[in-house]
Amino acid sequence: MLEFKNEALVNFQLKENKEAMEAALKKVKAELGKEYPLIINGEKIFTEKKVKSINPGNVDELIGSVSQTNRDLAEKAMEAAQSAFSTWQYVDPVSRADYLFKAAAELRRRKFEFSAWEVYEIGKNWAEADGDVAEAIDFMEFYAREMVRLASPKALPPFPGERNRMHYIPLGVGIVIPPWNFPLAILVGMTTSAIVTGNSVLLKPASPTMIIAAKFAELMEEVGLPKGVLNFVPGPGSEIGDYLVGHPKTRFISFTGSKEVGLHINELAAKTAPGQIWVKRVVAEMGGKDAIVVDASANLEAAASAIVTSAFGFQGQKCSAGSRAIIHKDVYDDVLKMVIEKTNALAIGLPEDNFAIGPVSDQGAYHKILEYIEIGKTEGRLVSGGSKAEGNGYYIQPTVIADVKPEARIMQEEIFGPVLAVSKADSFEEAIDIFNNTEYGLTGSLYSNDRAHFEYAEQRMHCGNLYFNRKCTGAMVGAHPFGGFNMSGTDSKTGGPDYLQLFMQAKSVSEVF
Repeated sequence: MLEFKNEALVNFQLKENKEAMEAALKKVKAELGKEYPLIINGEKIFTEKKVKSINPGNVDELIGSVSQTNRDLAEKAMEAAQSAFSTWQYVDPVSRADYLFKAAAELRRRKFEFSAWEVYEIGKNWAEADGDVAEAIDFMEFYAREMVRLASPKALPPFPGERNRMHYIPLGVGIVIPPWNFPLAILVGMTTSAIVTGNSVLLKPASPTMIIAAKFAELMEEVGLPKGVLNFVPGPGSEIGDYLVGHPKTRFISFTGSKEVGLHINELAAKTAPGQIWVKRVVAEMGGKDAIVVDASANLEAAASAIVTSAFGFQGQKCSAGSRAIIHKDVYDDVLKMVIEKTNALAIGLPEDNFAIGPVSDQGAYHKILEYIEIGKTEGRLVSGGSKAEGNGYYIQPTVIADVKPEARIMQEEIFGPVLAVSKADSFEEAIDIFNNTEYGLTGSLYSNDRAHFEYAEQRMHCGNLYFNRKCTGAMVGAHPFGGFNMSGTDSKTGGPDYLQLFMQAKSVSEVF
């Protein structure tokens, strides 16, 4: 088995890659409008109730429609998952890992196709879509290797007259509730980590990206994953989400999404249902209010570029997005000027035409973000953007609001859109205090050339992923185990060496000689 290596990103400047992406977009466009079923125990089920998926960059374009699960079907899926778990848990871990290796290889062969689906369904430009697909491949390659590593019993210190060892066993049936913003990468990471560790899964995808989720479910079927190990059950959270989270046979819930929904799941999972014989485990990643700090010694050009990339990549719809910039007073004006120039240079348009800035996810997000922009105009000085953008979709201008106080709403609340709040700090220490002045703690970045500041920040910037002289988005599987503190979640550290153990329990065995 080769050592893990991150999947290479596609260089779209090369003619052959550009042509391959254009061909994939054409192929996928010809497939738009189809209906997709539930998958329960390998059975494809079409229901009367369906939800349409609309292209956020062109709202007249139907991506497809997906059948919706009701409670009876959710119960059927639970029974199927329970039945599958009874055998899947005993499958050799190396054999389970092979399914991930095979799926990663197939996804690698179809990278452009899956990227094209992301372009159409959620409005990612080519590079953002490719990065998401590459990360999905990375998760499967990494977790497959981690399962092989964890498969052997762990030797324990010797005790006279005994042979002692410890090994990890799966938990049971899990509910996987992924987000829409990384519709393949996070979904694949959450789902395959649970599967490779010997659990069976009910996958309830996010509403804006159900087609991409269905394509992944199809892929796992194609590589021969046994029936019932992965059950595809799209449906409303109020009807089946709460039902499955509260189900007595649910052993764990893996969730990525908003703080509000995450806390609701955690509360519901903590209540013991009749017939429940375990404490449910919740693995939750719940967003952030991330920031880049710039001190007086920093490379200002690099800092400004990182601020703009972190704030506006995929329209700011990342839990790691740098929605705050905290800049030392001595360089504030210079950095702000460069940020404005770089923001104004961002072109807005259709993702399939590969514009830097595309639409936000849906109508609800569109109105919410515009409301926050109006709030921001009262809390600071609008210096770029500030309104809707042209296009037959949910387009919003990348917006920069300067001179914002640390306590302002746009400095405190997760907007999840292309809105950057900029705050001035009188000292480096104050900048770190402003950074920590939020209920979240996911990612952060410091631009500096002062070693003492790095050491100070490493101890005092309270976040799960801290970067020096690097943007605060784009964590790489393996290199940057990802997860945050406080209201950012349970610090699950996806893509790290501890992650798979969240879906297993340790069993100690002692034999007397």
